[in-house]
Amino acid sequence: MKMLKSTLAIVTAAAVLGISGFAQAGATLDAVQKKGFVQCGVSDGLPGFSVPDSTGKIVGIDADYCRAVAAAIFGDATKVKFSQLNAKERFTALQSGEIDILSRNTTMTSSRDSGMGLKFPGFITYYDGIGFLVNNKLGVKSAKELDGATICIQAGTTTELNVSDYFRGNGLKYTPITFDTSDESAKSLESGRCDVLTSDKSQLFAQRSKLASPKDYVVLPETISKEPLGPVVRNGDDEWLAIARWVGYAMLNAEEAGITSKNVEAEAKSTKNPDVARLLGTDGEYGKDLKVKKDWVVQIVKQVGNYGEVFEKNLGKNTPLEIDRGLNALWSAGGIQYAPPVR
Repeated sequence: MKMLKSTLAIVTAAAVLGISGFAQAGATLDAVQKKGFVQCGVSDGLPGFSVPDSTGKIVGIDADYCRAVAAAIFGDATKVKFSQLNAKERFTALQSGEIDILSRNTTMTSSRDSGMGLKFPGFITYYDGIGFLVNNKLGVKSAKELDGATICIQAGTTTELNVSDYFRGNGLKYTPITFDTSDESAKSLESGRCDVLTSDKSQLFAQRSKLASPKDYVVLPETISKEPLGPVVRNGDDEWLAIARWVGYAMLNAEEAGITSKNVEAEAKSTKNPDVARLLGTDGEYGKDLKVKKDWVVQIVKQVGNYGEVFEKNLGKNTPLEIDRGLNALWSAGGIQYAPPVR
């Protein structure tokens, strides 16, 4: 019944909007502005990315990206509502119009970007890769020692195919056990139902932090795939796509320029740097291109933070996940995060 309702919703949305891409130019931004909030699809509970805190507030880097979108559009980062979705539900929810944007640790691939009526803006929230989490008592130090292992995998993800490719390519055998949610997978590892939990490495660190004895488990050194995680929107709505793209780029550019939540207002008033002046809206009318106010970047950084601030708050060394920036450092600091300029 649930699948039937989802299918009907998609058909209805396509019929109303009149094209196969499910959206017309400007349709999403107009609808968001009219209702007064952004409906954001996030995970069903992944620490560091999107998970309810003790007060029920959804926190994490994916959730903060959506708050940044709201800050850019409304000047108010609180004007966002969250839909918690598992991996199977996420694309249907976006295609049907149930959500305006998907920000749920989702890997950009060619088929997802071109064959599902969806579009990745190109901003990568987190550069990741698939790895393996094992109990220390298993006594393995490398993924190549996992021949014959039973492996827990979340259904509806790129992980299933990538793990199959890796084991076949290395002449190894394994038995997969699939689950609908990441929590179910982690609990099965903890209970001993499977030998190994596989997922994006960021998820493995997040799930390890939720186990009763996190220090009993180790993430093996191998990274077996490329998993660039980023937001997703519906295809056919270039206006909304541009907002989704440039919100992320603005956060990166702010970090590169040394603009933080603490100094952004002062910099907007006093900067002599032309690049910073354009970024913060004191020179030029670049917000007009996105149909947002001149100070859209100021509001993002003031209310949510630059990319580095958001990363460290949710994933960094002072969090339970203790994730190093690595590839997610700025290009000028040895990573690969790089944003085109606002000009």
